[in-house]
Amino acid sequence: MSETPRSRETGGDTSTGLPQRRTGHAFAHTPHRSDSRPPQTPRGARRPDPGGRPGTIPPVPGRPATLPLALLAALCAALFALITWQVLVSGPLLTPDHALSRAVVRSVPDAVTERLSDLGNIPVALPVLLLAVAYAVRRGDRRGAAAAGLAMAVVPALIIPFKEWTGRPGPLEPWAAGYFPSGHTATACVAYGAAALLVQPHVRRKWPTAAALVLTGATAVGLVLRGFHWPLDVLASLLMCTPLLLAVALAVSRSRRQSSSRTPRSRTGPS
Repeated sequence: MSETPRSRETGGDTSTGLPQRRTGHAFAHTPHRSDSRPPQTPRGARRPDPGGRPGTIPPVPGRPATLPLALLAALCAALFALITWQVLVSGPLLTPDHALSRAVVRSVPDAVTERLSDLGNIPVALPVLLLAVAYAVRRGDRRGAAAAGLAMAVVPALIIPFKEWTGRPGPLEPWAAGYFPSGHTATACVAYGAAALLVQPHVRRKWPTAAALVLTGATAVGLVLRGFHWPLDVLASLLMCTPLLLAVALAVSRSRRQSSSRTPRSRTGPS
């Protein structure tokens, strides 16, 4: 009987043939598709990151950018110190300050500017902040609420000593003193700004931030137009209060990260 090619393959030494691909554990557990697309499984659909490690799903939130906030706070403090020094020594910055005040004071009816200035009164601004604090506490943001209350308490502790130290007279009352910096502007800035920071994370639109900017700006403009304060008085208050608001924003951000990390992730699949 003649030997066929098939019998030669089966009867001979298999070690002399071409190496055959063997199926091991690595190939047995790897799904494959004939069209070279990734398999329809969560593991197969993951893409590695640039380091070759499996991608993280969902993405882990990063740490807040504290360095830019610290630099901004330092810049505001430096500008506030510069303006304070100019007021103390009657420096050249007071010349354009006086000229601008003389050009705009009483250019708008007093009935309008007085209403705008009243937005910085404590009986008007403080209830807005208290409502925002109560809302934040109800939503679990106790750290942000405490930071906002502390920032508001710091305002008079900063304003009163600077008023007594500088003793600057007012635009319409040169015989009086204690106009630098503006207490009404500081009250409006911290009260409305901190309230917006507490409410903004819980709403979709940006209306709290816009409302805080409008109310604070209206207070500052009303004070200057009515002649209650020089423009540099208002600007110095805004610079002084900006670091306080940055601290409140940082506290709100950390509180949100803590609350999100404590929330258990939802598990999918059969229970």
